[in-house]
Amino acid sequence: MELERYKVKIRDETHDYEFYSEGPKGVIKKIVRFKRYPEKGSKIYNLTFGDQVDGTDEFDVLTVSNNNDWQKILATVAEIILLFIKENPNAVIHTMGSTQARTRLYQMCITKYWEAISCHFEMKGLYADVWEFFKKGRNYTEFLLKRK
Repeated sequence: MELERYKVKIRDETHDYEFYSEGPKGVIKKIVRFKRYPEKGSKIYNLTFGDQVDGTDEFDVLTVSNNNDWQKILATVAEIILLFIKENPNAVIHTMGSTQARTRLYQMCITKYWEAISCHFEMKGLYADVWEFFKKGRNYTEFLLKRK
């Protein structure tokens, strides 16, 4: 599965990654952040990403860039997950969309590439307030991912 992706920069000393979306709306800096849950000894990291806010280290998870490159963006985020897992092999990644529509988009992409994902990762979804192993056809609200 070779998808077109953007070049990724890893920020030193943090769990932040950045790349630039390019399209009809111009060049837009994206930031992907992995933040460890505060419980002592936790191996769970929350993954969030969005558009950089005016030269700061902050980003907006609700912005809709409409740069006509969402597939390339999601492929780049998938590559970043692989880079993060390589450096943190025991990590469990938690994520969800910032809106229901984005969560649904993420789920559609997971389903589309499920064969490749399931070979290397164990994935769970939150369905009716219960974590279960990912099943195609379910509408999940959150996801957990860890290396097999």
